[in-house]
Amino acid sequence: MEMNVTVENLEVFLLILVRVSAFLVSAPFFSQRNIPAKVKAFFSFYVALLLYGTLGIGRVEYNGVIEFAALIFKEAAAGLLLGYMTNVCLYILNFSGNLMDMEIGFSMVTEFDPASNVSATITATIYTNAVILLMMVTYMHHYILKAFLETFELVPIGKVQIPPEIYSVMLTFIGDYFILGFRIILPVFATMLILNVVLGILAKVAPQMNMFSVGMQLKVAGGLCIITIVIALLPQVSDLLYEEMQKMFGLVTSMLHN
Repeated sequence: MEMNVTVENLEVFLLILVRVSAFLVSAPFFSQRNIPAKVKAFFSFYVALLLYGTLGIGRVEYNGVIEFAALIFKEAAAGLLLGYMTNVCLYILNFSGNLMDMEIGFSMVTEFDPASNVSATITATIYTNAVILLMMVTYMHHYILKAFLETFELVPIGKVQIPPEIYSVMLTFIGDYFILGFRIILPVFATMLILNVVLGILAKVAPQMNMFSVGMQLKVAGGLCIITIVIALLPQVSDLLYEEMQKMFGLVTSMLHN
C-alpha cells in the first residue's frame, strides 16, 4: 500500500494520535500504572495509524498556529474526558469497600494500590481487583475501546466542542456514585444494623456483659460471613458498573457532539 505523506495528512494523524493517547492515559484497564509507558505509546501509535487509514479524513480547516493549538487542546480534552468518566466508575467499588470495612471494623487497615495510585481498605481492594478481572475475562475492555473508536464518527476530528454544561455530567455521576455504592454495601449494612439492634437489646437485658468486646468479634465474624455469601453477586456488580460506564460515555459523547 502506497501512502503519500503530506503536511495535511500529518496534521490529521497528529490530531488522531492526541485523542487516542489522551484516552488511553485515563481509560480503565489501559491506564493501569503497571503497564509500561512504552507499551502504551506504541499501542496509541498503532491505533492512531489504523484509524487514519480507515477514517479517510482529507484535511482539517484552521487559520494559524493558535487555532491548530486549540484543535490539539480540544482533542486531548475529548480523550481525557471520555477516558476519565469511564474510569471513575470503578471508584464506586472503592467507596463501597471503605464503607463495608467501616461497618465491620477493618477501616484502620488500609493499603496503597500501586496500579490505581490510591489508598484503599482490604475489602475495597478485593472488590476492585475482582471486578476488573471479571471485566477483562468477559472482554469488556474490547467493548470500551470499540465505543471509543466509534466516537470518531460521532465527533469527527476538528469538530470537538466542549460546552460549559460539561460539568452536569459529573453532577449526574455523583448522584449515581452514592446510589450504586449503597446498593453494593446494602447486604453488609443491613446485617450490621440488625447486629447492633441485637447487641443493644442484650446490653439492656444483661448490663453486666461487656458488649464492646463481644460486639467487635461478632461484627468481624458476621461481616466476613455476609461478604463470603454476597461475593457470588460480583457479576451483577460488574454489570451495574458497565451500565454506568455506558451511561457516562454516552453523556460525554453527546456533550462533545453538541
